[in-house]
Amino acid sequence: MFKFGFTEEQIMLRDMVYDFAQNELKPISAQIDHDEKIPDDIIKKIGELGLLGAAFPEEYGGSGFGEVGYCLVQEGIGSACLSTATFVGAHVSIGTNSIYIGGDEELKQRFLPLLTSGQKIAAFALTEQGAGSDAFNLKTKAELDGNEWVINGEKLWITNAPIADVFAVYARTKRGISAFVVEKGTPGFSHGAPEKKMGIKGSQTSTLTFDNVRVPKENMIGREGHGFLIAMKTLDAGRLGLGAACLGGMKSLLRWTTAYAKERKQFDQPIANFQSVQNMLAEMAMEIYVVESILYRSAVDYDDKTMIGRQAAMVKHIASEASCKVADWAMQIHGGMGFSKELPIERYYRDARINKIFEGTNEIQKGIIARDILKRNGEM
Repeated sequence: MFKFGFTEEQIMLRDMVYDFAQNELKPISAQIDHDEKIPDDIIKKIGELGLLGAAFPEEYGGSGFGEVGYCLVQEGIGSACLSTATFVGAHVSIGTNSIYIGGDEELKQRFLPLLTSGQKIAAFALTEQGAGSDAFNLKTKAELDGNEWVINGEKLWITNAPIADVFAVYARTKRGISAFVVEKGTPGFSHGAPEKKMGIKGSQTSTLTFDNVRVPKENMIGREGHGFLIAMKTLDAGRLGLGAACLGGMKSLLRWTTAYAKERKQFDQPIANFQSVQNMLAEMAMEIYVVESILYRSAVDYDDKTMIGRQAAMVKHIASEASCKVADWAMQIHGGMGFSKELPIERYYRDARINKIFEGTNEIQKGIIARDILKRNGEM
């Protein structure tokens, strides 16, 4: 198993998450996909284990494991259920993290302990009809009226929207894009029905509608006009978490596929003896090694307060592309059984595809990388 110089505490966290994922999450992962819902008791257990606060400092109710610890959490959960990893990612690294990155101390103390403990669930509300890849083109507006901000507009494809209590909402104000905390139950604030999706079905996604939604001035995250910067910094962490979930899924696919190749016989011998199958297993292992290496290197840099916009984009692009390739090779080796719902291969195949789209499409990631290369005149 990969070492990377993890501390003893990080190794204990990794092992604890993996045990939970394999013993409690994996047995119900097919049911989560079928029901299109993560059971409440699983969400509660994830909170009780401290996994929703692993990335955050202890003064906000977290465990202080930082981004490396959070990636270990997502790798473990992703090894069993990518729907659940998506729920965790939306809650931790983009929902809660928006407040942690941009909020003042009063806002952090008011919301973070509730979110890091799992008493409340978070979501990140940025995407709109005309503002997906073009995230700066927001139409949702917030206007100051006395001591309150009044928000109007609509958001699309918001992960956790049907179950969240606390939303990091991005809207246009007079000074640019600004960020706000909006709580469930605020008059005029509502979510739509969960979307029907090809994959990560257990992760609930829906629209959000803001009809003269009033929030206190104190609910602004950071300063007016600084919301876009907060969102971009937040997405850096989100992209690392996405890479970690992809990594966990890929490792499971390699284990299952290796075992199957050694058991399945054709022409009176295990198919693992055939060079074409060995080539696919080798390709899977190489993709995993690359993702694992760049992921934890980037997570260490993040914890060291290094600017990692380019690295995060690389991790997201490479991991999401690799996860689709690994899932495809796994299905090819499993043949017809891989296409059947009897095995988890087809679910991982469906679940993997979204990773090339959300958290910024892979085309956008290339743009981020290229702009940074040009800025640094080709220096790494």
